[in-house]
Amino acid sequence: MSIPRVWPLQLFILFHLLFAPWLPPLVFAVEAGGGQWQLLQRSIGVSAMHMQLLHNDVVVMFDRTDFGKSNLSLPEGKCRNDPHDTALKIDCTAHSIAYDVASNSFRPLMVQTDVWCSSGSVMPDGRLIQTGGFNDGERRIRIFNPCTDCDWQEVENGLSARRWYATNHILPNGVQIVIGGRRQFNYEFYPKTWAPDVYNLPFLAETNDANIENNLYPFVHLNVDGNLFIFANNRAILFDYGHGKVVKTYPAMPGGDPRNYPSTGSSVLLPLKNLQAPLKEAEVLVCGGAPRGSYIKATNGNFVGALTTCGRIKITDPAPQWVMETMPKPRIMGDMTLLPNGDVLIINGAAAGTAGWENGRDPVFNPVLYRPDDRTGNRFELQNPSSIPRMYHSTAILLRDGRVLVGGSNPHITYAFTGVLFPTELSLEAFSPPYLNAEFNNLRPRIISPASQATLGYGTKVLVRFSVAGAVSASRVTVTMVAPSFTTHSFSMNQRLLVIGGGRGVTSVGRSIYEVEVVTPGTRILAPAGYYLLFVVHQDVPSEGIWIRMQ
Repeated sequence: MSIPRVWPLQLFILFHLLFAPWLPPLVFAVEAGGGQWQLLQRSIGVSAMHMQLLHNDVVVMFDRTDFGKSNLSLPEGKCRNDPHDTALKIDCTAHSIAYDVASNSFRPLMVQTDVWCSSGSVMPDGRLIQTGGFNDGERRIRIFNPCTDCDWQEVENGLSARRWYATNHILPNGVQIVIGGRRQFNYEFYPKTWAPDVYNLPFLAETNDANIENNLYPFVHLNVDGNLFIFANNRAILFDYGHGKVVKTYPAMPGGDPRNYPSTGSSVLLPLKNLQAPLKEAEVLVCGGAPRGSYIKATNGNFVGALTTCGRIKITDPAPQWVMETMPKPRIMGDMTLLPNGDVLIINGAAAGTAGWENGRDPVFNPVLYRPDDRTGNRFELQNPSSIPRMYHSTAILLRDGRVLVGGSNPHITYAFTGVLFPTELSLEAFSPPYLNAEFNNLRPRIISPASQATLGYGTKVLVRFSVAGAVSASRVTVTMVAPSFTTHSFSMNQRLLVIGGGRGVTSVGRSIYEVEVVTPGTRILAPAGYYLLFVVHQDVPSEGIWIRMQ
């Protein structure tokens, strides 16, 4: 196991946890050009295996019910009574929380059935629809409505097939597609709008490695033509889900190594630009993973070094080809998060082994920034390290203020805090990318209008008014909108960033106040209906975001 460069900081944290538990939550910052880390909560009582930011700035998190007891009690003597649970039939502890970003506080939520390795997406009305899981949770639909005191509601047999390690995506018609899962080479929709209930997807059977799979949690992105880019193992297709047809087969990624669970890499759809152009382009980036055969070797105690490569492909090209790049460090189980300025943050994970119980080694403490618009060979930048290993079952999501919330890590079949290499993590951290450094305060925009929670139509012109304390370079102003993701197992479902304006359309309307006219996406194919974060970015420094609703 490598030793992080902030070892003295680790000792300080350990002292704080062991000998000063009565102190308030420890908040600290390590500041430098490569970003800052802040410990927000020593313990939320639950290991954050799944995360989703909602439009009230609350993050819903949950792990699984069959870990046994968590470290957070349910309120008012509530208990979960589940005769099917494999750990506890009656459990008075929580396995989900609602975390309020503004107040850095949380409250327990109650899930009745097992949400282990499940999936989800936010509907156009803002409700989180969470699907599947393990055991008695594998066909469940769970609904969370973002309000002050709401809790999970469950629908029995809401799914037609068992969904464990599946992937969800919101579609242009406002329906969710649920794809794959363990031993499920098919897909279905929620809510049910067509018959039959389940549709075959042979591609998932073709990419299935016997006894290992390597095609779970497939990477799914909505292309600009309305079809779905689906990546599993080391291959990808463009899929017309409405007609059940493969419309394009992409070349296998060079090297032939798998990138999906348990050889867990990650993937993003890179920022969508030039949305008014007749021919729109889209690119996908896939990074990290494990060499073929690593999972079996790891279960036998041989932890093979993770992959150092990323593959980038323009999925809209007539004859697309992968372009391979090399990360500064090998990484498996890393999360890829789109930042408001269009950069990609690669965070969490390990440098050896695979996903799965006890199968990862050599935690990677340093995040990496990937700048898609820089020249090849100059796109990666190593960031300052955390002091906390974030291994199997860790997560990361973008917050409205531009920070990245980081939680989770539990490579054990129960909660384990002593006598193990990587103890169960109940803490929450925030990573602040370099654009939040105080030296950039004069460049940082502040959005004046529209108001947060504004509803915007499709293909409409909108004046975005903002202020900047220092001098403004109009040519380096952009306006972006980001769809928050449902993140678990190193893949952020539904994550999407669109550049909707900027450049020389910026005009001064007062002292340090400016306006820029933007045009919202023209169709729900480009931006499915629902809630987005809107940012003004000046010289790569984003404003705090506001919530908008596309409708």
